[in-house]
Amino acid sequence: MVPADAEPSGAVTAWLHWYAAMGVDCCLHDSPTAFFNDRQSSHFDLPHPGSGTRPALDDTPRPPASRPLAAEPAAGPVSLPFGHGYAPNGSSSDIIQGARSLAASCSTIDALRTALESFEGCALKRTANRLCFGDGNPAASIMLIGEAPGAEEDRQGKPFVGPSGRLLDRMLAAIGLGRETVWITNAIFWRPPGNRTPTANEIAVCQPFVERQIEIMAPEIIVFVGGIAARTLLGTREGVTRLRGRRFSYEPGDGKPAIPAMVMFHPAYLLRQPARKKESWQDLMTVSEWLEDGAMRSIH
Repeated sequence: MVPADAEPSGAVTAWLHWYAAMGVDCCLHDSPTAFFNDRQSSHFDLPHPGSGTRPALDDTPRPPASRPLAAEPAAGPVSLPFGHGYAPNGSSSDIIQGARSLAASCSTIDALRTALESFEGCALKRTANRLCFGDGNPAASIMLIGEAPGAEEDRQGKPFVGPSGRLLDRMLAAIGLGRETVWITNAIFWRPPGNRTPTANEIAVCQPFVERQIEIMAPEIIVFVGGIAARTLLGTREGVTRLRGRRFSYEPGDGKPAIPAMVMFHPAYLLRQPARKKESWQDLMTVSEWLEDGAMRSIH
């Protein structure tokens, strides 16, 4: 407890310093929760909130922690238990079906964005700062689908604007493309707390809106950036290492012709494993060759 004579602002500041040092960057609940009783918490040597002290930090540089692969949901309509999420006003299957109905009612990209802004069926919306829908040219021939927003994406409301986004921009520029010539979106539209891997249910709830984007835009090439979107929309359980370098066909749900698709390593992975960039350049050259074949409409 905070001593009666402690300065309230100083106590709050001390706690905030400690949370920041421990890597806490968001709150999951509106009110505090006691996870340990007094006997359990005595095993932890935490700074007193009124002491004004901060724990010593180890400044040794460390590589970014790798993100585990997400659970692998089946392609098409999915009914999964919420588990880590919450189901407002109905079961998870009801919410997924509601998401499909809402997405199907949208005939433009702007309408789809507006629908997502009002959609309350994904628990991630409660902890994210803002919707991260898409960026670029919705009339472009190439659609890139990533995984989930990170901290910077959550602040700006745009996909791929952090360090991995800057690498992606350079990669696209290497084959003469930019944000004005492609459309970039994610499989998940709100940032998972602490950049954790999205749950299977969170992916399933967002999936109808991703599929509807594809139907509305009718791109001529789809590039899956990372394994989550590829496994979700291609209906495969293989990892990204086995998927990249191959040509796939995505079947839109509206009966339109199949769309050529390929899978690339996520730029965040390339930042941790720069030796794999060579394979990504090869994938980009394949995209460039597809464009040069003349089968794609001109990029606006």
